[in-house]
Amino acid sequence: MGPRIGFSLMMGCRILGHRFDFTSEGETMSWRCRRGCGAGGSKRYPTVEHARRYAGAFDRDDRRDLGRRAPLVGLFPLRLLYAVRDRRRRP
Repeated sequence: MGPRIGFSLMMGCRILGHRFDFTSEGETMSWRCRRGCGAGGSKRYPTVEHARRYAGAFDRDDRRDLGRRAPLVGLFPLRLLYAVRDRRRRP
């Protein structure tokens, strides 16, 4: 990977945020950025079940619910839009 490609991947993750994939192997949970910027890590848990449970809990894509759980500052207008739309749908 050339220096320009690595730089653009890191800028993409810096601007948009990392997209981590979580996996478990034995008592170790690992994560890597699926955009290929090189970010990642691992953590060891006391049991295999703990590592599997945490990897499963973290390895999900929450973008479908982004407007419903939007942060108050940056995406507040989106949160308001969803609240108004949901209120109109109620009988």
